[in-house]
Amino acid sequence: MKPSGKFEDLVELIAVLRKKCPWDRKQTHDSIKNNLIEEAYEAVEAIDQKDYEELSKELGDLMLHVIFQSKMASEGGHFSIEDVIYKISEKLIRRHPHVFSDTNAGSDAEVASNWESIKLKEGKKSVLDGIPTHLPGLIKAQRMQEKASNVGFDWAEWQLAWEKLNEEIDEWRESVSKQDKTEQQDEFGDLLFSLVNVGRLLNLNAEDSIRRANRKFEERFKYIEKKLAENDISITDSTLEEMDVLWNEAKEKNYHG
Repeated sequence: MKPSGKFEDLVELIAVLRKKCPWDRKQTHDSIKNNLIEEAYEAVEAIDQKDYEELSKELGDLMLHVIFQSKMASEGGHFSIEDVIYKISEKLIRRHPHVFSDTNAGSDAEVASNWESIKLKEGKKSVLDGIPTHLPGLIKAQRMQEKASNVGFDWAEWQLAWEKLNEEIDEWRESVSKQDKTEQQDEFGDLLFSLVNVGRLLNLNAEDSIRRANRKFEERFKYIEKKLAENDISITDSTLEEMDVLWNEAKEKNYHG
């Protein structure tokens, strides 16, 4: 076979691999589910870095997993890739009546509200149904807040949410003084949830923000390691004062590795 830009050729290629490759034949839905998550994060990383060449590759990896999972499902008589495509097409048409029917929606907020109403009519018992249980905490907090906001359960303005944030800070500080780890954990969680709320109302994404902070910390810490190594000093032998000087140096240089 030769590489092709046609979707049906990729489907056929994966079918061949599933039949003839010992590793591909061995895989199950469960065995590669974590790889699917990993590929999604790699695609997000490419988006963050605005690396479109890499993004095109990572989206291909994601497409591979969609087709591979569908192929395994078809072998078990569950569904096919055609079923997957049909179901998402049907759902998109059904949930966009402002595009494909006579419903009016003059803003993205109205679209979001209509979307939640349609999902409830489809049999969802809660607006919050459908959010994956194992989503990272910050992403899940923001998604729950967004969904609640879509049906009108939200702060009128970010300043009010800021007042709640200050209240949660006080409650967490009070819990720390009590030496009760369970209460501290609960109050810390409430504080994080409130912080996500304020950021959301300021149109900030919590997960994007923490990724940026993590990346910044990693770059600056590696700068410390690099500079110490240049002077034949092990980081385990350096002092906090020495590391602080290098940290501030990296910060001033806006170091990016």
